[in-house]
Parts: sequence; structure tokens; C-alpha cells
Amino acid sequence: MSNSKLTRRGLIKTGAVAGAAGLTLPTYLRADAHAGYLNAPQGDTVTLGFNVPQSGPYADEGADELRAYELAVEHLNGGGDGGMMNTFTSKALQGNGILGKKVEYVTGDTQTKSDAARASAKSMIEKDGAVMITGGSSSGVAVAVQALCQEAGVIFMAGLTHSNDTTGKDKRANGFRHFFNSYMSGAALAPVLKNAYGSDRKAYHLTADYNWGYTTEEAVKSSTEAMGWETVNAVKTPLTQTDFSSYIAPVLQSGADVLVLNHYGGNMVNSLTNAVQFGLRDKQVNGKNFEIIVPLYSRLMAKGAGANVKGIFGSTNWHWSLTDEGSKAFVQSFGTKYGFPPSQAAHTCYVQALLYADACERAGTFNPCGVVEALEGFEFDGMGNGKTLYRADDHQCFKDVLVVKGKENPTSEFDLLEIVEVTPVEQVTYAPDHPQFAGGSLGTCNPGA
Repeated sequence: MSNSKLTRRGLIKTGAVAGAAGLTLPTYLRADAHAGYLNAPQGDTVTLGFNVPQSGPYADEGADELRAYELAVEHLNGGGDGGMMNTFTSKALQGNGILGKKVEYVTGDTQTKSDAARASAKSMIEKDGAVMITGGSSSGVAVAVQALCQEAGVIFMAGLTHSNDTTGKDKRANGFRHFFNSYMSGAALAPVLKNAYGSDRKAYHLTADYNWGYTTEEAVKSSTEAMGWETVNAVKTPLTQTDFSSYIAPVLQSGADVLVLNHYGGNMVNSLTNAVQFGLRDKQVNGKNFEIIVPLYSRLMAKGAGANVKGIFGSTNWHWSLTDEGSKAFVQSFGTKYGFPPSQAAHTCYVQALLYADACERAGTFNPCGVVEALEGFEFDGMGNGKTLYRADDHQCFKDVLVVKGKENPTSEFDLLEIVEVTPVEQVTYAPDHPQFAGGSLGTCNPGA
């Protein structure tokens, strides 16, 4: 793995750094607390580590994540139109970097492999002096890198990770997740599926064989069985699988009338394509039209699957068609820079970069323990999805969740999904000790020095 140090210079605005002036704060929350923790920035720059899948089955998400990070750095350093910094309810960010230090960054390729992701994160921390690591489009990667960051003593701002485990049994004090999770998908989808398909259904699950697949299968089974559906079978598929024909064929003999594809990225594109090739969408079983469900959707996946996504329900963290001021500001900034709308992966990573920078400003330090203190229990708005909370108990973000389906008559290659329902945060909120999140301990912050 090779890291490349990149800098995006923009107009530096002058102005005081927002902090906690006038308050009596613990030592690690004071602006002068720039010692006693790993990779304390020296000089006039601070280095962040962007660890994304630049190869492998989630490479499309990784490319969009990196675009978003570059845009966030531009805005933090005072360039561009400022994007969501203008709509974010916290006004600590001033466009003069973070705590007056210009933001630089290094990148790594996770390859959608936990070992590779840990190696690239370790290199960015030890060789490049990264004070924060962010990114990823796989829950297996996120869990692995989050553990590494906890051990090393830096903050991990998770990118696209949907498994319950990330803020469940594998949660860590130094890690934070803005993306929603498997439980939330199940809770948001179940009422919509019941309304569309009824309560008497037989479901067959194909599930990616790693922790995201497991928790998504569990969440969807739990929510659909609670409304009367029967689970006929659940079969694990390798993450490296590209042809799912041998897995689709048995579905036809199972008596199931719904296929749930607990697949993401290229896996979902390939499995859905195979399912359509086998004629599942044209069949009737048990006197009902056969249906397919994709619990976790993205625009990039919809683009890859083409017309096959039409009418298929799923959930998503965010969508560029949202009309709140934050979403509109981000879509305009991203579209102006890159010429097309951002994906949910891009949105998540852009927001995570800004939330980290804002926490440093509010804490008055890059010390991880100060950042943790600033993010725990933090409530904000203006970043898409309405009012948002970073819960202190598990560092999970709680906000509205979108249920979407493939558009029957898309107007462009980007207009492939339509929002069916904006599920209010109350419907997807759960207790910290919910059985699907059992085990593990958040532990305490590690400053690394």
C-alpha cells in the first residue's frame, strides 16, 4: 500500500477560532492542550487519513468518498462555497482549517479487506502522522480499523458501515458512526413492505458472508417475522462471489415468494442481475407476484443494476433529492466540482470530516479525549436527514431514515431511486442494550500517549 500526500489550498479566511472561551474546562479541553496525545500537529498544518476502497467490490463507493473528502478539505480550508458549513447549526468552523491549522491529507486503499485496511491505516498513523482516520465502505473493514484506531490512540470517524456490530459488540470509545445501521433498515422497511406486499409472505435470504450481512439478515428477519412473514431459508454467499446463478436456482424450488438480497455494491448488482435473468420478477408463487428486496440501497448500486432495480424497495442513509437546506447546499457544491450528484457514501464521508473538525474547534484541541467529549451527546441540524444526535452510550448517530424504491421512469442515469417514506428517527431508535447490539463495551478514550 502506498500513501500519497495531497494538499488542496484555498483562500484562507481570517478570524478568531471558535472554541470554549470563558469556560473552565478540563485540561484536555483547553486550546493549549496540544501535548500528551499521539500525532499532536506540529507547525501550521494537520494531517487527516482518508482510508477508502480504491479497489475491490466497493470501489465505486470509495471513489465517491474520496471526492467528498477532497471537497470537505477544500471547504475547511476556506475554498469553494463552504457547502454544509453554511447550514450546519454549529458555527464553530471558520474556514481557516482546524484550530487555525491548514488541513492536509493522506489516502489509503482498503481493498475492501480488513487486513489491507488496517495496514493502510497503520501506515497513515505511524508514517504520516494522521491524527484522525476516516472512510471505508465495508463493516468488516470499519470494525477492524476502528479497533486499530482505539489501540493507537486516534479518532476513527466511520464512513459507510451498516452492520449493527460497528456500534454494537465492536463499539469503541475512539470511534463514531454517522451512517445508519441494519436494525434501522429493518425498522424502517417493515411497515412499508407490509403495506405493499401484505403480512403473509415467505422470504428467502441470500446474505454476504461477513458481519454486515449477518446483522442485516437478522434485522430484516426480525422485523418481517414480527409482522407475520415466514423465513424459508437463509444462505450465506462469499464476498468475492461474482456469479450468483447457483444460489438463485434453489430459490425457485423453495416455495418462497420474496427474495431478500443482503448484498451491497458489486455483489448486489450481480445477484440482482442473476435473479432477473432467472425470471424471478416475472413469476407468481403462492398466488402472489414474486418480489425482491434490497435492504441497503445506494444510487451507485442502482446505476450498476440498471432497469433491474425498477420497483424494488430498500433503505438508504441519504439521497441527493432531499430538499432540506443542508442537502441542497452539499448537492450544489459537489455537483459544481464534479459534474454529477453525490452518493450516500459521499454524503456520509463529507459530514464525518466536518463533524470531526467541528468537534476539535468546540473542544479547543486535537486531543482524542477532547474530541470524544465534544461529540458524545452532540445534537445538531443542517447536515441532511433533519435533527441528529450522536448518542453518548454507543457513538451511534440517530436521524431520519429513508425508504426508497427503484424509479419506474427515471429521467437520467442519476435519477434512479425515489423516496417512498422518510421514516422519523423515533421509529428507528432503540435502547443501547437491545439484543441485536448485545455484548462489547465502549471502554474509555485512548489519547495514544
